[in-house]
Amino acid sequence: MRIGVLTGGGDAPGLNAVIRAIVRKGIDTYGHAIIGFKDGWHGPLEGAFSELTIDSVRGILPRGGTILGTSRTNPFKTEDGAKKVLDTLRSNRIDALIPIGGEDTLGAAAKLAAEGANIVGVPKTIDNDLSGTDYTFGFDTAVQIATDAIDRLHTTAESHHRVMVVEVMGRHAGHIATYAGIAGGADVILVPEHPFDVDEVTRHVRKRHTRGRFFSIVVVAEGAEPFEGALTTQEGELDAFGHARLGGIGNALAAELERRTGFETRVTTLGHVQRGGTPTAFDRVLATRFGIAAIDAVHNGEFGVMVALRGKDIVTVPLAEATAELKTVDPKIYDVAETFFG
Repeated sequence: MRIGVLTGGGDAPGLNAVIRAIVRKGIDTYGHAIIGFKDGWHGPLEGAFSELTIDSVRGILPRGGTILGTSRTNPFKTEDGAKKVLDTLRSNRIDALIPIGGEDTLGAAAKLAAEGANIVGVPKTIDNDLSGTDYTFGFDTAVQIATDAIDRLHTTAESHHRVMVVEVMGRHAGHIATYAGIAGGADVILVPEHPFDVDEVTRHVRKRHTRGRFFSIVVVAEGAEPFEGALTTQEGELDAFGHARLGGIGNALAAELERRTGFETRVTTLGHVQRGGTPTAFDRVLATRFGIAAIDAVHNGEFGVMVALRGKDIVTVPLAEATAELKTVDPKIYDVAETFFG
């Protein structure tokens, strides 16, 4: 068989581990040819690809990013995009395609599967917001990076008696903010699932001062929103999947907290640093298991599915089901975080 692979959307630590696993087992065990498409859906749209070999994936396990490149190209926003992708697969004798991506990449994959393409998806998002799997690779690394940053900011906050606002990624779901906030001992955690009241955040910060703790750490997900009219934030231009480029809630919140409390307040926006660098051991193992399961599914002719972690096992779930809705923060986990507010 000739099997295509692509990586779409934002990069995530562990992508190269998936590619390596697909190539190693696909070639060594099954004797398949593995074709790497360049820059997400741009590759099959434009016919940009090259063959992946055992040599080409040597040494990539600990590397962040993706050797295939990535983009937020949406084939369904391009004129005759779906037809171009299917034509590329047919003309180059690609028997199956393994797209590695999040809600947008795999959402497009589900539509192509409905049009007859042989697809096996691999979930990838540092936001951990795909409902079909318990965890996605990249999430553990992002949480560790955010936790390390919070740990470091504690010393500066305490030394200067400051409020430190830490903005982390999380468009629609606050998994990174919640887990990193709990692990880093944050005093307030704000997530998209729970619109926040600036008055309440202010009370939490003031309460710490009455207890003799003259600093606070506030962790806020980029997609967190105040109650209507409570705070003005800005959204950027839309990408190919209709998502606004977020960022700025941390700055707006910090300015408002300083105005209301009189406490010196600073903001740190972690941004893309959460995506970068070497993946954690957990993410390397999970990504490797996903890659192995994906190539096994292709070899067995099990298409229209996504590989997923359920408990301790790697399983396959229907692709359409896996991308139907986003996975938000479990209220029980957020209840744990709220115990330590203020």
